[in-house]
Order: sequence, then structure tokens, then C-alpha cells
Amino acid sequence: MEEKKSTISLTNVSACYENGADVLTDVSFNITGGAIYFLTGASGAGKTTLLRLIYQLHKPKTGQIKLFGKTTNDMSRDEITDIRKKMAIVFQEYSLLSHLSVFDNVALPLRVRNMPEAKVRTIVPKVLDWVGLGKYADEKPLALSGGQQQRVSVARAIIVQPSILLADEPTGNLDDDNTSRLMDLFIQMNKMFGTTIILATHSRRLIDTYKFPVIHIENHHVNFITAKTASQHTPAPEKKMWRGPAPKNYFNELSKQFDEIGKI
Repeated sequence: MEEKKSTISLTNVSACYENGADVLTDVSFNITGGAIYFLTGASGAGKTTLLRLIYQLHKPKTGQIKLFGKTTNDMSRDEITDIRKKMAIVFQEYSLLSHLSVFDNVALPLRVRNMPEAKVRTIVPKVLDWVGLGKYADEKPLALSGGQQQRVSVARAIIVQPSILLADEPTGNLDDDNTSRLMDLFIQMNKMFGTTIILATHSRRLIDTYKFPVIHIENHHVNFITAKTASQHTPAPEKKMWRGPAPKNYFNELSKQFDEIGKI
């Protein structure tokens, strides 16, 4: 892949834990916009560290990181803040604010950007409807199930239509039905907005079902695995399709609402 077309580019990147132990060594790859990848590896292999490097929460020990063609190594705090506005991250533990309603949790990124409240009141309900939680807008997160809380965190992540979405084990605590719902949301987002998605997972079933290429971390190094190799020719299990409130015309309408974000 040509670097000039890359949304995410790492060149000879190494990273270590706070105690100085190496976690990633000499990592180089380019990812083009609009791709979906699974991120795999044993616990402690460095999946979360790689996502944190991309999201600029962790600095590399050596090497260079480029996002959207811009080198991030020497960026100022303001420049990093600006580039993060093009990205979003979803954590396994949801990271919702328990004292705020579901509506206010999802609205938070828009309000931080000083979007007029009238537009917030228009866009947030549509995004909540998209994730199937419109009727829970006034509830507090702890009143929801784990699967519902995870969908709230996804709604908050995609509310600003990020160019890059990073998801750290988002299905790790979900049952099969909620996993299927969440994956459908990610795929719809990718098709609708061209979002580049990297999804960390331990689930072989997930990889075999959706057959996206894999970024695999082992012994501090990264390897790219094609979908065919990643599945090891294992027959894909039957995929549960979520028949959620998402007709085609609805997504077109939602896309128009997102256009308003780019004007502020």
C-alpha cells in the first residue's frame, strides 16, 4: 500500500510499558481509509498499546506515526487534540459517565465542540435510534444491560462521524446476540461513512464469521493475515442478522444530519 494513500502509517515503531518492558518492536504498516481490520494477539501482547499509539494516548519509544499523512511524533497538545477529533475509541469497559443520562453521554462530544443545542437535540435522538436505544434516552447508564451500555458507547463514538474508529475488545463481555448487533453497527458505519475500523478481539468465532483481514501481534511484532488464512479454512458459523430500526432511507436521513457536524 502506498503511504500517500494511508490513513494510518507506522514506521519502525517500538513501544514499552511504564516499567520499561518492551511491548512492541519495529512495527511498520500502512492502512488505507475505509478498511476494516481485526486486531488479535494473546492477552498482554500489545493490542491495547497499539490502539493507544494510534489514538495518541501512548508515545512510541522509537519510530514514526503518521495519521492522515501528518507525522504525530512532535505534534503540540493542540495539534493532537485536533487530530483526535477525526478519531474515536470504544473501550470494553464502556467508559460512560454514570451521573449523566444516556442522551447526555452521547451528546457530550457535540457539546464539547460547541454545537448549537438545537442541532444536538436533532442529531442525538437519531443516533440513539440507530443503535436501537431511542427509548432509553433519559435513563442513566447503570440502568441498562451491558450490551445496551456498549451500544451507548458506540453511539457516543460515532456521533462526530470519525474517520478512524478504534474498538478495544468491544464484544468481550457481550452475548452472541449483542455481539451480532454491535458488529452490524460497525459494518453499517463503515459502508455509510467510509470509516476505517480496527477492532481488537480474542474471538475466533467473530473472525471466522466476518472474515476481515487480521493484524496479529505476537512476540512484540505485527503480522498481517488475509481473511482466508485467518479463518484457517474453518467453515463460518451461521451469522445472526439484527433486524434493527435501520431502513435504507433512514440511514440517508441520518447521513444528512451528520453533514451539519462538518459545518461547525
